[in-house]
Amino acid sequence: MAYYPSWQGKQAVIPFEDGEVFFDGIFTEPQLNHPECLVFDEYGNIWCGGEKGEIYRIASDGSRIEEMASTKGFTLGLAFDQAGILYTCDLKHSAVFRFNPHNGELLPFAEGDGQGRKIRVPNVPVVDQARGVLYVSDSYDPYEAGPGIWRFDLATGKGQLWYNKPLRFANGLVLTAAGDALFVAETFARQISRIPILPDGSAGEKTVVANIDALPDGLTLDAEGNLYICCYEPSLIYRWREDTGVELLFYDPEAHLLCHPTNGVVRGQELFVSNLGRWHITRIRLTNEVNKD
Repeated sequence: MAYYPSWQGKQAVIPFEDGEVFFDGIFTEPQLNHPECLVFDEYGNIWCGGEKGEIYRIASDGSRIEEMASTKGFTLGLAFDQAGILYTCDLKHSAVFRFNPHNGELLPFAEGDGQGRKIRVPNVPVVDQARGVLYVSDSYDPYEAGPGIWRFDLATGKGQLWYNKPLRFANGLVLTAAGDALFVAETFARQISRIPILPDGSAGEKTVVANIDALPDGLTLDAEGNLYICCYEPSLIYRWREDTGVELLFYDPEAHLLCHPTNGVVRGQELFVSNLGRWHITRIRLTNEVNKD
């Protein structure tokens, strides 16, 4: 019989059996070193980072792993632009790096506004190709709310604080399909907020769209506009949309298959998830939901 774990009165809509380890990197060479984030490239390969600054590429079929570069820091969020250039946030260096997979060049990209103000905890980068900019969440401090979200020019790396009001540990970040707003996870406020992008490119007023009984970390959208919320603790994933609200998608009460899932990406009818607490990538099939009627 299928198992649908429950948390805080909500039953998961995806059975536990529909999750599996897609790639196990505990004994590979190189080892997959506690991946915090993952993204897909144009060929379907998975890219993720490690806690010593590693930048990994995992084959689309999960058959092999390569270390492509390293910042010698702690790699957090990743994002590709349309030219296939990879942007990485680094916790140790308090900076964003840019990696060119075509020639192997890894260079610092941005660390502040060039006038003395530095990004403190760059966490997740988001490419806005239409505007030619990169948004970066600044988690600031785990115990104190602070600004905010930065915006950097993709061509030059120059930028400044875009949303300069306090956020409670700005973490996961995703651009809406329409390109008119950003969703941001405020981890220690246990909420998801929406910040409009105004016609002149500036930030609008923040509104809270969801409050949840967990610590939200990574955010991703699917083609239908569903927002997936990977939670660091407990090890679960929520799904939200404006017309239906928050539902518990998948939950691992033992924190083994999902172990501090910090980011995910939907590909087709599957959700791929990085696990900061372990050494593997999880795959969850999205085609076998419980009948909620």
